[in-house]
Amino acid sequence: MKLNYIRKKYGSRLLALAFAAALGLAGVTSCGGGGNGTRVVFTTGFDKDEVFRIGSASCSASEVMVYLTNTQNQYESVYGMEVWNVALDGLTLEENVKETVLAKIAQIKTMYLLAQSKDVTLDKQEQEQVRLASEEYFRSLNDREKELMGVDLKTIQQLYTEYAMADKVYRYIIQDVNPEISDDEARIITVQHILIRTYTTSDGGEKVPFTDNLKQAVYEKAMEIRELAVNGENDFVDLASRYSEDSTITYSFGKGEMDPEFEKAAFELETGEISQVVESESGYHIIKCISTFDREQTDISKQEIVEERRREVFGQEYDEFVDTLVRNLNTKLWEEITLIHDSEVTTSEFFEIYAKYFS
Repeated sequence: MKLNYIRKKYGSRLLALAFAAALGLAGVTSCGGGGNGTRVVFTTGFDKDEVFRIGSASCSASEVMVYLTNTQNQYESVYGMEVWNVALDGLTLEENVKETVLAKIAQIKTMYLLAQSKDVTLDKQEQEQVRLASEEYFRSLNDREKELMGVDLKTIQQLYTEYAMADKVYRYIIQDVNPEISDDEARIITVQHILIRTYTTSDGGEKVPFTDNLKQAVYEKAMEIRELAVNGENDFVDLASRYSEDSTITYSFGKGEMDPEFEKAAFELETGEISQVVESESGYHIIKCISTFDREQTDISKQEIVEERRREVFGQEYDEFVDTLVRNLNTKLWEEITLIHDSEVTTSEFFEIYAKYFS
């Protein structure tokens, strides 16, 4: 399911701006308005447990807690309870996870409204799948989880309905987007390389380019290594292991994925051919072509390109729809919402159960 279209890195960590960003707003200059003629309103006229409102759709604290608690427990199952002590860019992981959850729910609510605007509905079979999924997830909750998340079966049914509608409207909008992708456009090649860097790194992590004299010395070294590679007496991987300053020797990639100079040289090689010394922003490379065409990976690449084109088509329509909506965020209630730290609260299968019925 392609529900990650509008998940963005926020330029500001203000909750109001995070909410606006989660809905696709490019620029919000004040709490009273957004870019592109949109309107964002905060902390007015909310029900006591209403976290936000988008157009005619509303999100309650209990809905947020379902997403937040399941996400929390998924993190803990992999990284342990200590994960919440981690901070990133001045924010705790809890704050980062809350922003991610806010973005995801806002996205699904918006797509739900978009589905309604296009008369996209769930058929009887899909409604039955929602019912079965809701009942299975609700049965998996113990009394403590129901109490602390504040959920009932109706809440779960609404969440799964919106999730299914969001999925369905995406498929509806992109159903006719089936571009023909040529082998050449999607071609995946495999190369090995040796890199000799032309910069060092400062204590602050910034690149410091070599002087011209030092760079020339590095170039001469690269030329010597290339000579060893082409004389037929040395194994290329052995040379890469000895001399390369890149921990990765082998790369498989398509067009537009690598440094332009590196990529241009690599795509011009025949299988088994070794390039001249190639300069990129990283330094000097000696490249050996292992395969000029990987059928399996190229077919995968074709599908990825098609999916990207579909996301672009959906994204344009989504953005236009978002601009018609008024968004309201209850910042006071949002700031009061926190993770649940209780040994009896372990629920983490909300999304897996949905996938079981809607895979």
